[in-house]
This record gives sequence, structure tokens and C-alpha cells, in this order.
Amino acid sequence: MNITIFDKTILQVEKYNEQEKVRRNSLKELIALGVNPYPAEEYKINNYSTKIKEDFSKNENKLKEVIIAGRLMTKRIMGKASFAELKDSKGRIQLYFNRDEICPNEDKQAYNQIFKKLLDIGDIIGVKGEVFVTKVGEISVLVKSFKLLSKSIKPLPVVKKDSDGKIHDEFKDTELRYRQRAMDLIVNDESWSVFEKRTKIFNSIRNQLNNKGYIEVETPILQPIFGGASARPFVTHHNTLDIPLYLRIANELYLKRLIVGGKEGVYEFAKDFRNEGMDKTHNPEFTMLEFYVSYKDYIWMMGFVEQLLEKTAKDVLGDTRANYLENTIDFKGPYKKLSFFDAIKNETGDDISKKTEQELLEYCSSKGIKFDASMGKAKLWDAVFSEFCEKKLIQPTFITDYPSEMSPLTKKHRNKKGLTERFELFINGKEIANAYSEQNDPIEQRKSFEDQMKLIEKGDEEAMIIDNQFLNALEIGMPPTSGIGIGMDRLTMLFTNKKSIQDVIFFPQMKPEKK
Repeated sequence: MNITIFDKTILQVEKYNEQEKVRRNSLKELIALGVNPYPAEEYKINNYSTKIKEDFSKNENKLKEVIIAGRLMTKRIMGKASFAELKDSKGRIQLYFNRDEICPNEDKQAYNQIFKKLLDIGDIIGVKGEVFVTKVGEISVLVKSFKLLSKSIKPLPVVKKDSDGKIHDEFKDTELRYRQRAMDLIVNDESWSVFEKRTKIFNSIRNQLNNKGYIEVETPILQPIFGGASARPFVTHHNTLDIPLYLRIANELYLKRLIVGGKEGVYEFAKDFRNEGMDKTHNPEFTMLEFYVSYKDYIWMMGFVEQLLEKTAKDVLGDTRANYLENTIDFKGPYKKLSFFDAIKNETGDDISKKTEQELLEYCSSKGIKFDASMGKAKLWDAVFSEFCEKKLIQPTFITDYPSEMSPLTKKHRNKKGLTERFELFINGKEIANAYSEQNDPIEQRKSFEDQMKLIEKGDEEAMIIDNQFLNALEIGMPPTSGIGIGMDRLTMLFTNKKSIQDVIFFPQMKPEKK
């Protein structure tokens, strides 16, 4: 026996607060009465709270006997009769407990002892009963029998609503909500609605892509070479192979190998990981939708994305418009288009497209833009754009035609020297999507990778590494292709009116709790 662990267990027991001690005593009493607080067998339900209300209001004689299950959220004891509220997976409904209905014989233990004294807020119960309407017109369930399905030994926050509808003691502390997501979802109905809407967004997009005949695929999360984006990876080690592996920063290079394999279009909702800073729009683990379509270019992709997001908004919101903080975002196309250097010139009055790296360093210094010695022209241009342009792009806007140095996986522009066929979609001052006419020339792609390696030598930890497997695929021959990555978490923020990415991720990364 590990004595240290044993001792820690004892110490933990001593930390129970009074409510937790009471609940554990109730647990012991239930067991002593022969009640199994955690039964294993299936509890067969035949209804849900929402369906009961819908069906009974339509035809009061249609729905009578029901079997439901859920969490006990309130109890109002009034002698021989009591009211309670049950929350199931669909919603909430009022329960009416009458002693003589539950206990028609002389033995009143089920009501007097178990329900009144030993059941607590948060307990999960099953209920058999009949639907009726109270004198005040509330559809309720008259409980004929109940069964404890899971005893809650940790109290829930008690959220109360007064006669005026004002809510008291809300569970709204953001850090606690993120750390105790299960508690948040139980107590705050609005939290579940955010994630249900997130699912609708994913389903809408997935259905649209499937209807086009594109195939959903899976690509490796652990990769021997990280690529497809400029970012710092998380590193681990595979013991059997004795090699380093990286959590993927993007799935782009794998998806393009599948295009080489011959399908018209492929897509993946991918978990990506980047070892970078955290803020309201960045989490180290996030979800990207990436899809690639052969025989298309970035111009086609702009039109497709307009249709995709417009249809998604209608499916999820019932409208193309979404209220986001102080703005109303309209997803109906067509979206505004502006080239990268024109956007900068419009805001600064300066044409910085022809500046050398040294001139860009001096320009950034004169404008108070932070930079360091490892930054090449690409990152310096991006810093200028971020400083002067991003936050002003509220309505959906395509920023197009990025310089070659910023786009190592992109085809060179067919008409504009030094630029590429790339766009980024900005909404409410943030990048939502990034798309290219994909580079399919293996010789040019190798040159771009070699330029990236020079940046690594300068100290840029986010530059790309040469991926020879990907280059081998390009040498086989990849058709003209357009691809895009859409940040699904940021998109969900827009559709749910949430200002922090942590609000749309079930379990966001958090600093360890202070002890």
C-alpha cells in the first residue's frame, strides 16, 4: 500500500464542507434502507419534457401516462404534497409529489423519508406518472412512483428566480464555468444552446459539402513533419520508432496528397494544435475545416464560400444576419474584395509593396509596430496589415493577392508579378478563412520550402520545414486545385454572439488552479 496516497485520501475526506457531509450521510441512510443509489440496470423512458408539453397542449387527452428521467433541480416541500422541477436532456418540467399517490398503503417511507429527507437537488431520478395541468395552468407530471438513479454528493449552485423574474445567485464566474463545464451545463441552460448551435453549424456545412459529392476524410494528428501553416508545434516522442512526432498544426499537405490520389474534393473537420499565445480568439487546440477541390481556383472558392456561409446562416439562424456584440454581420454575398497592399494603402496612404526588408524594419519602427530580428518581409507586412487594417474589416471581406513571401503554398498570380492567388476572409476584425489557388508545380514548391528553411536559420520558429513526401506527391501530378481552411471556433463565436473562444469550446485550456 502506498501510505502517502492513503494519507492524502484521509486528508481529502476532512475537507468536505457541511453540505457534502450531509449528502454523504444521506447516501449511507439510503443504502441502509435498501436503496441502491447507483443502479446498473436500464431505466426505460418513453418521453421527454418538451414532448410532454407539446403533445399535451395539442391534445389534453392524448398523453397521460409517462416515464421520464432527469436531474432534480428544485424541491418545494408542503407537508403531504410537494412540487419539484426535473431537468432532462431536452428541457424542464414540473413534478407534483403527493404522499398518498406515491404511497397508497400504510408504508409512507418512500415519500416521508426518501423523497422529503434523503433526495437532494442534483440527484438524478426516474419518474412514472400522469400528465395534468395545475390550477395556474402549468403542464406537470403527477408522480405515481420514482426511482433514484444517481445520488449527487456535490451540491449544485442554487440559482433562484423571484416573483418578478429576476435571477439571483447565477453561476456566471467565467473561470469556474470553464473549469467546471459539467456544472455550467447543468445550471446554465444557455450554455447548452451555444454548443447545440455549434453542432448545427458543423452539420450544415457537412451536408453542403456532402451534397457536392466531396468526401469527408481523416488525416494523421501525430505527424513526423509539421507543415501546412506557419506555427510553432507541440513536440512529443514515439518510443518504439525512436523519433520525434508533432501534433499537427494543419492537415493541408495530407489533404492535397489525397487530391493527387484522384478524388474531386476532400474535406476534414480537423483538430489542430499550435504552441502559441492564448487570448479571446486563440486556444492551443482548435478546430479547422479544410477542404480541397480539383480543377478550381481561388476565384471559384470565393463564390463557393459566400454560398456556404450564407446557407449556413440560414440553416442555423433562420436569417443571413447575425448580431455580434455591437455589430450586425450579414453573411449574404457577394462580399467586398480588396487586395492586400491596397488595403494597407487605403489606411496608411503608403505603398509598402516595394520596400526592402530593411526599409520595412524602419517603417515598422516609425509606426510603433513591434518586431524582432527574425522577422522577414512576410511577417513585417503582416504586422503592418494587422496594425492598421484588420480591426476595420467588420462585414465579410476578402483580402486578396498576397505577396509570394507570405504564401509559400500558393500559386503565383497569373497576372500580377510578385503576388499570389490567395485570399483571407475577415469578419468582425478577425481572420475566419484562408484560401489559395494551390501550388501544384513541384519545382516551384521546393523553392518556396527552401526559402522557408532560410527563415528557420534566421531564428523563425514558425517557418515551414521541407516535406519530401508531399513534394513526391506533387511530382506525381496534382491537378489545378483550390483549397481553404475555415476557423470553426471563430465562426461559431460569430453565430452565437460570444466574444471569447473559450465560450464555444467545451473544455478550453486553462492555467492550473492555484493551491
